[in-house]
Amino acid sequence: MKTLIKTIYIFFILSSLVLQGCGKKENKNTSSSPIPPNSTPALSVDPQKTGMIKGKVLFKGEAPTPQELPIRGNPECSVFHPGKVYAQELLVQNGRIENVFIYVKEGLENYSFETPKTSIKMDQSKCLYVPHVLGVQVNQPVLLVNSDPTLHNVHSYSKNNPSWNLGMPFEGMEITKTFSSPEVMISLKCDVHPWMTGYLGVVSHPYFVVTEAEGTFELKNLPPGKYVIEAWHEKLGTQDQSIEITPDEEKELEFTFELLDKK
Repeated sequence: MKTLIKTIYIFFILSSLVLQGCGKKENKNTSSSPIPPNSTPALSVDPQKTGMIKGKVLFKGEAPTPQELPIRGNPECSVFHPGKVYAQELLVQNGRIENVFIYVKEGLENYSFETPKTSIKMDQSKCLYVPHVLGVQVNQPVLLVNSDPTLHNVHSYSKNNPSWNLGMPFEGMEITKTFSSPEVMISLKCDVHPWMTGYLGVVSHPYFVVTEAEGTFELKNLPPGKYVIEAWHEKLGTQDQSIEITPDEEKELEFTFELLDKK
């Protein structure tokens, strides 16, 4: 009888050890290394397989006469302008629109682009922002310059980036700023001279352009794909168009704006 009890006791001890060993082995198998996130590497543009989108921006109807800016009543600014100076908010020549910001709105999300180290200049010259509309890449330096012997301030109005108000009282003064998030548009104003306005379009890629007096544009070296192209104008609003290009292909787009509010 004692021998039987001893045998049963040893059996339970051994069974317990075996179960503990199995438990430890199971825990070891279930504690695996962290699974890396399912991320796709960013694409880069192959310069041998690109296309181009070009086009023009037209104005429908009769363009209104530009309004005169109230510079003549300001002594420190009127010295630069013996004649009249007109607002740049709607410049139309031969049915073509100037200062339209054209950029790729959608289609480049899987690509990465190097940030340019060269700064883009926004000047305060003769009591005007020059240029009136400017494009820049995310984190690319923007050089703000006061070329006038009078006080200016650059007051930015932004939604996706921090806004700031910078006093620039001296001729030749320079301040460099960057923008960390895409935004179309950031407006710039001078509180000292309220007619001074400018615009900055911030995008994450180099495919943007501002139309000049001819109203034409070109977006070169685009990788093949489907895109949404947007045209932005401060007074006429925005228009989007979808387009697809293949390697070595050149396609044309045409945007036509009209002034709905004639007031």
